[in-house]
Amino acid sequence: MKVSKDLPLAEITLRRYEKPYDLKGRELVKKVCLSVGLLQPGDSRDVIVDVLGVLLEASKNKEELDSETIEKRVIELRKKNNLELRGIASSNIRRQLKRLRDLFFVEKIRNNYRINEFENLYDIYQNKIEKFFLENIKERVREYFKALMEE
Repeated sequence: MKVSKDLPLAEITLRRYEKPYDLKGRELVKKVCLSVGLLQPGDSRDVIVDVLGVLLEASKNKEELDSETIEKRVIELRKKNNLELRGIASSNIRRQLKRLRDLFFVEKIRNNYRINEFENLYDIYQNKIEKFFLENIKERVREYFKALMEE
């Protein structure tokens, strides 16, 4: 007898926070990460914020970065902001890049990473997450509810 596991094909966490009145820089990036589930509330391991921040900065110059350069820049950024150097291992940086890729924010071209097509994150969120990813999830949930009602 084969037992199927209840593994989701896709999932996303969305959180609503207060409007971003006076947030800038790292705090704004952090709130975006919290809002889309890349960071958990109260999580002290927040290197994902710096990985995304480094890629956003590079995107302004249409710059692609390899994971080693991202790691170095993350370390510099964390030192500049007087943050603990936790979560900066190469393996963890690559894991965070994968998480950003899974949400369509980042793409990998050969061995370099960049913000997807150098677009702004607002457009990526609207076009790839809201219209495509989220809509597919909502449609599948509707199918489950419909099947439940027909049973």
